[in-house]
Amino acid sequence: MKVTVLTVGRLGRDPAAALAADYVQRATASGRALGLGPFDIHEVEARKPGKAAEAEVLLPHLKDAHVIACDEHGKAWTSRAFAGRVAALRDGGTRRLVLIIGGADGLDASILSAANETLAFGPQTWPHALARAMLAEQMYRAVTILAGSPYHRD
Repeated sequence: MKVTVLTVGRLGRDPAAALAADYVQRATASGRALGLGPFDIHEVEARKPGKAAEAEVLLPHLKDAHVIACDEHGKAWTSRAFAGRVAALRDGGTRRLVLIIGGADGLDASILSAANETLAFGPQTWPHALARAMLAEQMYRAVTILAGSPYHRD
């Protein structure tokens, strides 16, 4: 199952971008044997400001994918529950999983309604660069949980 973290905005040389890329590479390397991957981060930018314009550039990337939208009002999953969800999607025949991180104002209602599920990183608001790194780390953590690695400790 291919896994994409779809984000609004480009981080360039931001240290959080390097951290996220590192976790994506780790997840890809470890996930192959589990039928997970490749993992990647795809950045998009809208030509106009606002959530509606961002939705226009996000929507084409959702075709034929199971979509999980990161949203502050979403469901907060434990790492183990998240890993279980990823495994269930893979085992159920999902070929593409797309996890979306919106822009500074969040995701447009059209994206939230197109999503199959939502995910929250708790009640705090996180900078998008850190949310990207945290999501990439959780993808790697899911792979290690499914592989039985000691990386995750309950």
